[in-house]
Amino acid sequence: MSTAAQFALTWDLDSLYAHPSSDEFKTVLNEYKSDLKQLAEDSENLPAVEPATASEWSEFFSRISDVYSRASDLHAFIGCHAAAEAGNKQFQQIEAALAALGPLSNQVFTNVEGAFRQLSDEELDAFANAAPYLNEIRFFLEECRSNAQLRLPKDQEMLFSELSVDGIHAWGRMYDRISGDLRVSLMEKGEIVKKSPGQVRVDLPDRAVRQNNFCALEKAWKTKADDCADALNHIAGTRLVKYKRLGLEDHLSVPLRLNRMKRETLETMWSVISERKGSLLKYFKRKAELLGIERMSWYDQMAPIPQASAAGGNSLSYDDACRTVIKTFHGFSDHLGEFAEKALTERWVEVEDREGKRQGGFCTGLPTKKQSRIFMTYKGSPDDMSTLAHELGHAYHSHVLRSQPYLLQDYPMNLAETASTFAEAVLGDQRLAEASKPAEKLGILNNMLSDSMAFMMNIHARFLFENRFHREREDGELSADRLTELMHEAQKEAYCDAFEDWSEAFWISKLHFYITGWPFYNFPYTFGYLLSLGVYSTADEFGDDFPMKYRELLIATGNSNAEEAVKSTLGYDLTQPEFWNKSIDIVDARVDQFLAVSEDMV
Repeated sequence: MSTAAQFALTWDLDSLYAHPSSDEFKTVLNEYKSDLKQLAEDSENLPAVEPATASEWSEFFSRISDVYSRASDLHAFIGCHAAAEAGNKQFQQIEAALAALGPLSNQVFTNVEGAFRQLSDEELDAFANAAPYLNEIRFFLEECRSNAQLRLPKDQEMLFSELSVDGIHAWGRMYDRISGDLRVSLMEKGEIVKKSPGQVRVDLPDRAVRQNNFCALEKAWKTKADDCADALNHIAGTRLVKYKRLGLEDHLSVPLRLNRMKRETLETMWSVISERKGSLLKYFKRKAELLGIERMSWYDQMAPIPQASAAGGNSLSYDDACRTVIKTFHGFSDHLGEFAEKALTERWVEVEDREGKRQGGFCTGLPTKKQSRIFMTYKGSPDDMSTLAHELGHAYHSHVLRSQPYLLQDYPMNLAETASTFAEAVLGDQRLAEASKPAEKLGILNNMLSDSMAFMMNIHARFLFENRFHREREDGELSADRLTELMHEAQKEAYCDAFEDWSEAFWISKLHFYITGWPFYNFPYTFGYLLSLGVYSTADEFGDDFPMKYRELLIATGNSNAEEAVKSTLGYDLTQPEFWNKSIDIVDARVDQFLAVSEDMV
């Protein structure tokens, strides 16, 4: 390949829709609003669910598919423009206008799911078999019936939805305001400066600075402990009231249903993690030695390893990163490699390092266009290349689902990270194999094991905390002090009491506990991480057929529960320990590599 600049740093949005300021786009937006409003009105008069009405329902589901796929397009398109120009008020207004249509969408599915609520298996089968399209989207129909169990009777559900704006969601917004206004006081060059929490780094090489920054963060967050305790109590309390009205088993019933997974699967996953995470203690011990300390503390988790710093740096051009990703993906399968090349050459990706962009990165799909767009900022590091691979993995997931009916293209949160984490693993192993210097290998392995620590320990602590908090919350509100005790206990258990100091403010500072749109936001990340490792570990079993099996798994995420998706494609039972042990075998191997590479560096 030529060494000249080959891959554009900015994406192409103009080929998707006319610019948001144009009259042409306003027409598209108004047509969507009108069609959604009409769909919501018509959902109030749906017929009974029976074979005689199959053609009428087929037509209505086709309309849902059309309207909601356009909704996905518009949300993605405006989201891209708003991310690329964070200060553009017009884009923000259009985002807000689209968000305001949420109650109409809720109205449609409240009515649709309610119609399926009382159907028996036999009645659902007869209905689905009465029309080809209904039979094709049978899994979606089953999901409608299952999700209906999470809704109150219609009038109560609509009232709950309206009250939630100034209820549970208001508590979430209050937390956002508290965290957004919070400032941390730090001493820099002899002067007190105030920074937002996101600006305060605890991943710096100087341990004294790390500790000082961490203590300053803890002190600042603790000033908001009582307010955040109120928010957390009322968010959980609202959910628990609804769960009780629904007659659910407990506070885990809803997140399990939303993630399309069995309770046995969750219990097995955490059980295997608890039994096997001890290997990470060897990683902690060696990392402490490399840092020149006796025992790590909470603020040392993300500390860079000095012996690996020489292998870092921002010296990787974007073109080189793209070529490496394409080459590595081709090494896995031509299908994945060709897709990556298409996305990068056709300007699906925005990476330019410039002012005015939002922070972070994402991948968003436009189903009617059968394309995705990726947003990130590339600064020239190997980690940025990993992020690129991660987001291309998300885009590939959407790509393999593009030929499925729109109503079978959605997948739950716990399966959303499968393709992205898998793509990162493919690249990571290739980088590790090609690394020529021990220091470079050490840096790559440290990043890999930092991820393992986050998913197997940090998120486990969050789960233990939330689980115990919800149990106690059934008997009344918990004080800030009690929440701190629960978090301290959860951290010590999840990390096998490995650290010298812990974070008392973690329950206050972690945004995920205050997200009101999705309960128990954390454990799906651990599920997705270990699922991708387990999938990766089966490559040798399937040989040349593995890339095809992998595509089949990604397609199954849209039309199956989590357990069935894996069982039908790879043959493993997620309710049993075998698959999860295969995942952690990879983590153990990386720990052994880390110890071997670093042996002479202590």
